[in-house]
Amino acid sequence: MKADISTKSELVAAAEATTARYGKVHILVNNAGVGGGGPYGTWTDASWDWTLGVNLMATIWGIEIFGPLIEQHGEGGHIVSTASIAGLISGASNAYNVSKYGVVALSEGLRLELAPRGIGVSVLCPGFIRTQIANSRRNLPKRFEGAVRALPTSGPIAEQINLIRERVSQGIDPNYVGELVREGVENDWPYIFTDLEFEPIVDARFAAIKQGFDRIRGRSPKR
Repeated sequence: MKADISTKSELVAAAEATTARYGKVHILVNNAGVGGGGPYGTWTDASWDWTLGVNLMATIWGIEIFGPLIEQHGEGGHIVSTASIAGLISGASNAYNVSKYGVVALSEGLRLELAPRGIGVSVLCPGFIRTQIANSRRNLPKRFEGAVRALPTSGPIAEQINLIRERVSQGIDPNYVGELVREGVENDWPYIFTDLEFEPIVDARFAAIKQGFDRIRGRSPKR
């Protein structure tokens, strides 16, 4: 069923169509995403609304709407939400990274809440996958008009955009990622990664967080 998932009513309609056809829901995969938003100095309300609407709010609504359908039959199930490796290592202050951090936080918390109810939760944090994420604007709804500005054709930002486009075009086969997700669901993995490219950067982030605690180790906080 085709739906604009940044509109809650269309997700409700999708749930109704699903139960009408199949009767029960066991697995929810929140996978849609757009690569919207720019760095500080280029923000617009429309770009935040569009990117957070698709990447984060649609994930929240998907769980809110489909979660009870999984619970009600008592047979257990699984929820997978696609974040990004950018949900663990933010390289820019843009709406995309903020939305993906939100999906990671949502999934981590939900995993603890739903485990006693027999529902597993995984978060997929892919690297560069061969998708159409770089062409997200092709599906921009009219109500978010102005969310996407004309892309620069020269300069550092243009070079960065071209690099990302090239990496995506040569990225990992989506079918391989699908098999990883299947394995993750079957084995209830909390995190599903697609490759090891960004592991050192994640390690560096964790090390920086640890240093933050080390700086105050031995101090007595004032009450």
